[in-house]
Amino acid sequence: MVEQISTRVVYANAWMTVHEDEIVLPDGTPGIYGYVERSDFVLVIPEENDGFHLVEEYRYPIRRRSWSFPQGSAKAPTREAEARIELAEETGLRAENLRFLGRLDNSHGLSTQSMHAFVATGLTAGETAREVTEQDMRQKWVSRADFEQMILCGDVTDASSVAAYGLLRLRG
Repeated sequence: MVEQISTRVVYANAWMTVHEDEIVLPDGTPGIYGYVERSDFVLVIPEENDGFHLVEEYRYPIRRRSWSFPQGSAKAPTREAEARIELAEETGLRAENLRFLGRLDNSHGLSTQSMHAFVATGLTAGETAREVTEQDMRQKWVSRADFEQMILCGDVTDASSVAAYGLLRLRG
């Protein structure tokens, strides 16, 4: 096991903290390990009529627009409540049923963040309540076959959305 000798915060803001730790590897070799501490988030697969509602927005780190399932980290007492908030904020949809699919580590070699994936069914439309950073967000419904094609042709590259879809397929 890796032993932590010391830790220091090298950068912090409201969304993340970057740590740099002095470590010693199991064979005694010293080293440094940097990682990002981030809050967990929820992802919701809004499923309807053998298809899904997707959102698309400009993602600054990759400098392009990206299609994905609704996701984020709303402040709520439970993950289910957080998922309901994110779904409604981004799509305007309300779910009669919300089923937990699983928790996945977002980038376990770089970050502490995990994703909590849900599937939402029994959807009814309503008004969105998007955050200011989501003002350019668009949404659309796509069939399951079209969604899979979007993954294969590179239109959906969000790893969290693809991983959550994998959980959905495995759990049925």
